[in-house]
Amino acid sequence: MEQLSLDVSDAKAQALEIHRRLCKEYGCPIGYFHDHDPLSELVSSLLSHRTKNRDSKRAFEALRSHYPDWESLRDAPTPEVEALIRGVTWPEQKAPRLQAILRAITEMHGHLNLDFLEEMPVPEARAWLEALPGVGPKTSAAVLSFSRLRKAALPVDSHHHRVAQRTGLIPRSMEVGPSHVALAALLPQDWDAQKVYDHHEVLMLHGQRVCFHRNPACHACVLLDICPTGQSLMALRTKTERARGDALRDGLQPRG
Repeated sequence: MEQLSLDVSDAKAQALEIHRRLCKEYGCPIGYFHDHDPLSELVSSLLSHRTKNRDSKRAFEALRSHYPDWESLRDAPTPEVEALIRGVTWPEQKAPRLQAILRAITEMHGHLNLDFLEEMPVPEARAWLEALPGVGPKTSAAVLSFSRLRKAALPVDSHHHRVAQRTGLIPRSMEVGPSHVALAALLPQDWDAQKVYDHHEVLMLHGQRVCFHRNPACHACVLLDICPTGQSLMALRTKTERARGDALRDGLQPRG
């Protein structure tokens, strides 16, 4: 039990040091990229799953320009919605799912609006959102954090998750879903929405710009000396380069 407590304490210290270094690298506070109401942010987040930002943005704008309100989207023919969002990944799945979620909000709340979430504590608001069909922890956190609600909810995308695994904040075996609770628990409880948002953004940016899925640029990483994965990869690369150099020198030696 003592070891578990020590491990959690070490992980919290690691998370704060990572935050400090990456904020220095990328600049904090970071400006919010959306100013949507929470319902619009939900639509945007659902479109963005496994989709490039420019394509999800284009699809979101297509829906906004075609329908006068989200009720009209909810009640539209599904093939029409699918055609409007055809640039996203899996439009044939996202169109009916999006409409089902909008119908569920209407049934659960009485009308199609999420502004009431402003009055709810973060855990309660996330639980309400995650009761909707197809809404998981990443989407619930995104709605609360990225929308104009500006609540202290930590989203974890694939880049954030990868950096957290490689730096030892979470085990390699932990999936993205459960990592939301584990990573949020490492942050100071008194952090406001801006700091929590900054934390997500700097880890995401680091994953996009340095800590790539394949061939991470460990030599250019400001976290290298506190990243066990980076240190292992750099040691392996050094060993490989030495072996190649030895092989090259052996090949140039005169025979006989």
